[in-house]
This record gives sequence, C-alpha cells and structure tokens, in this order.
Amino acid sequence: MRIELSSVHVDDQDKALRFYTEKLGFVKKNEIPLGEARWLTVVSPEDPDGTELVLEPDDHPAAKQYKEGLAGDGIPVTSFGVDDVRAEYARLRERGVHFTQEPADMGPVTTAVLDDTCGNLIQLHSQ
Repeated sequence: MRIELSSVHVDDQDKALRFYTEKLGFVKKNEIPLGEARWLTVVSPEDPDGTELVLEPDDHPAAKQYKEGLAGDGIPVTSFGVDDVRAEYARLRERGVHFTQEPADMGPVTTAVLDDTCGNLIQLHSQ
C-alpha cells in the first residue's frame, strides 16, 4: 500500500494552480474537465511520478467548514518536506509568499507555515 494522492480543498482552482506552480514550484500533472470543476493535480518536479496533490474545489459545505476551522486555529492542512526550511522560507518570501509562522526549531525538525491564498495553511518541515 502506498500514498499516491493527497488533497487540499481550494476556493479557486485557477488561483490555486498559479500559486502551487508559480510560487511553490510544483508542476501540473493532470487537468481533466469534470463539469464545472477539473481533476487538477500537481507534483514535485523532483519526483514527477510521486504523490500527486489534488487541488480540489471546496464546494461542499463541510469542506469550507473544515478549512475555516483549521485556518482559524492556525493549524496547517498538510506538510511538505524540504531540505532546508530556512532556505525555502527565504526563497518563497522573495516570491511574495506570506508566512504565518517563520522558521522555528522544534526538537529534531524545523518548521514554517505559509498561507496558500486559497484558504489553507501549509507547513514546511525539514529534519
């Protein structure tokens, strides 16, 4: 068994695609029309056959409540591994990414939290 897909609910798929590709550096893998929405996934350019992140519309009321509850409490919806949180923080800040938590040492890991502009907080972590 392996993880092949993970999702983040987004308020606008086009805006999310721009953020995740242009700001974070992911690469679009799939874009399949499904009525008003699309099956839209991105992957890491370092692992193009690896886990896909689904940029899933947050149309369902429960998805909106979930996002608002987590973001309101400052809880990231997911975490992305990076080689060096401090270097990634600096790189992304230069690209205009807003962070809600600057890099912080937490025992064996360093974390930072960014706002994906689509209603989610995303944690970056490195060991």
